Amino acid sequence: MKRTILSTCAALLFMVATAQENSYIVKTRGAKKSVLTESSRAQGIVPEEETATDFISQNFKFYSLCDWQEGMKFMVIPEKYDLVVKTFADAATGKEVSSMPLKYKIMIYKGHTESSDGHSRINFECQDNGRMYYYEIPSGSFEDYCYTKTGVPTLAYLGDVDIAREKLMGKTLYTKTAFYRIDTDYDSDGYQDVVVDKDMEVKVTAVGVGTRSYPVKIIVEDKDGNEFFQNVAISKTNCGMRDDEFIMDEAKYLFGNSFELVDDIMAINSYNYKTFIGKIIHTKFPTKLLNETTKKMQSIPRMIEYQIEGMNPHKNDDKFTLKLKNTILGTYFYVDMVLDEHRAENQEEYFGYVFALGPGKKIQTSEGSRAMIRNGHVAIGFSEDEVMLAAGEPDKVEHRENGLYTWTFNRSNNKLLFVDFDGSGVVTKTRTGDAPKTGSAKARSRSRVGKTSKSNWKSHKGTPL
Repeated sequence: MKRTILSTCAALLFMVATAQENSYIVKTRGAKKSVLTESSRAQGIVPEEETATDFISQNFKFYSLCDWQEGMKFMVIPEKYDLVVKTFADAATGKEVSSMPLKYKIMIYKGHTESSDGHSRINFECQDNGRMYYYEIPSGSFEDYCYTKTGVPTLAYLGDVDIAREKLMGKTLYTKTAFYRIDTDYDSDGYQDVVVDKDMEVKVTAVGVGTRSYPVKIIVEDKDGNEFFQNVAISKTNCGMRDDEFIMDEAKYLFGNSFELVDDIMAINSYNYKTFIGKIIHTKFPTKLLNETTKKMQSIPRMIEYQIEGMNPHKNDDKFTLKLKNTILGTYFYVDMVLDEHRAENQEEYFGYVFALGPGKKIQTSEGSRAMIRNGHVAIGFSEDEVMLAAGEPDKVEHRENGLYTWTFNRSNNKLLFVDFDGSGVVTKTRTGDAPKTGSAKARSRSRVGKTSKSNWKSHKGTPL
């Protein structure tokens, strides 16, 4: 009896040591180095959602047992049932071996053969100990068996894990369910169920092996530094589950029902956003953009040139957030846009209306002027172009004697900005005043100089973020 207990303890210690040295075994932060019993599964019901077919089909191929190629790698991940019913036999002795000492061992597929008594065997070489093992098909020929979903028990396909590491490490994903897990034990499979927000942006911090049915363990981190994971099926190679079994609580274990890849969101649209990155564009009409420096909406005149730095599509509508770099000032601006004119609620949020490809007007500024312009300030000595860079196009132009004239701007704080120019177009004075009360005759009669008719669209006010 004592010998049996000692043998079991030794096997457990060996298994723990093997797991710690195996790069495929990954854990969320906070997992304790102790062996505890596995907790219960989540009880929530998650409706089946559309899978990320583009990402899956382009990177992960399903291999039926009939299509397995020598050299394919698997890891032994036995479940409780597999500890009772032995899966493998030692090829040298022909004796069945327990799955316990084989746990976390990597098996390399070595083809299939027929035994002397007519049974089909699926052969493996253990990468960790160099020994040969085989799984004997219960009945029938290899050809009959290989077309079933049954496959070889206990084996998690590592090909999916390797590809997922290459494609997903460091990537931004969105959560597609509320139910995930955190590791509680560093030395075993203990976990705790956690609930998180859906459609939350997370970053992949680790990819390892999960279970036989859900072989890819994806650990992600939210913006607050909290880590959690999901074991997911991707190609379903040797998964042992049919497609119609991924329902109810099991639905979230499909990759596309737990995570959505940002690149896949882009692919859903009929436009390839990536082709726009780095392009030079200019404003065709006055608009408003969010200035990253001032954190305020800034009026932008026509013919101002930008380089597209980013186009981040939204999750819940047809818009994307456009990140622009002013080629003169180097300042960054943001605005929400749509690429499809028919999906735009008004003209100012349609990209093709506000912007055009190609360079804009070349404006000369001094280094001192640029610092003020970045913050939306107008100073004495500015040219007309510099004033428009800082404040946009004027709402009113008033000409006076001797070639003097004044530009008036409606400010967001219900104030007016008056900018006086001399006859050569240089600012001589700036001042502010109160805007007239809404509804007054003066306000109703005021017209915006230089504005183009918007046809039957709403008046141009810019699109706040």
